[in-house]
Amino acid sequence: MGVNAVLLDIAGVLHDGRAPYAGAIDAIERLATAGIRLRFVTNTSRRTRASTVARLCSMGFAVTAEQVFTAPLAARAYLEQAGLRPLLIIHPDLAPDFAGLETRDPNAVFLADAAEYCGYAALDQAFGLMSDGAPLIAVGRNRYFREGGELHLDAGAFVAALEYASGQRAIVAGKPSPAFFRAVLDDLGVGAADAVMVGDDVEADVIGARDNGLAAWLVQTGKYRAGDEGRLAGCGGRVAADLAAAVDRILGG
Repeated sequence: MGVNAVLLDIAGVLHDGRAPYAGAIDAIERLATAGIRLRFVTNTSRRTRASTVARLCSMGFAVTAEQVFTAPLAARAYLEQAGLRPLLIIHPDLAPDFAGLETRDPNAVFLADAAEYCGYAALDQAFGLMSDGAPLIAVGRNRYFREGGELHLDAGAFVAALEYASGQRAIVAGKPSPAFFRAVLDDLGVGAADAVMVGDDVEADVIGARDNGLAAWLVQTGKYRAGDEGRLAGCGGRVAADLAAAVDRILGG
């Protein structure tokens, strides 16, 4: 069966910082021209969906808000459906995506990539709530990301710290959560067998997609590090030099 939809990670696949990767804009245009439906899926949590879309458009990508699925908004939906009032450990730039959410007298913790705003006091408060049974909802388990040519610590390290201290297991809102992939596929109106994921994170993007029934490509840009492809043994993930090369292979069947 042919490919009807492509899911694309954003940072590290489309661009590095504010610089699009060579051929990336054209690759997106070729997919759209071929009639393939696109969704842009990200665990990035230092900016809102609106600012993510604006940033991509400023680089020349043709992207609409309806095409972008973010882990923070998936987390918000989960919190609202579960009737939870979270302690929000987030970057201030992300706050608009949580406007209006009840946070008084918190009975849950939501942890994102808060950068310098994720200090000891916030983590200790989260630990206290979790010790009393509050669940931890995490944007993802990503260990690091690449921006401006350098690797930076991501939220996963802090998730692991709170899990270790509390003895709890976090509920992951973004990739590789089955619920996250299912929501994107339902929005596209396609089954997993008709979709392909392209990402630079071997765990969250590629192995996660394969575990949820999608074909997947690992691109050797972004956070990719030499040897990552060796971790795909047995899962069926494939490797391409960059997004343009992956799209060549996808369109070539």
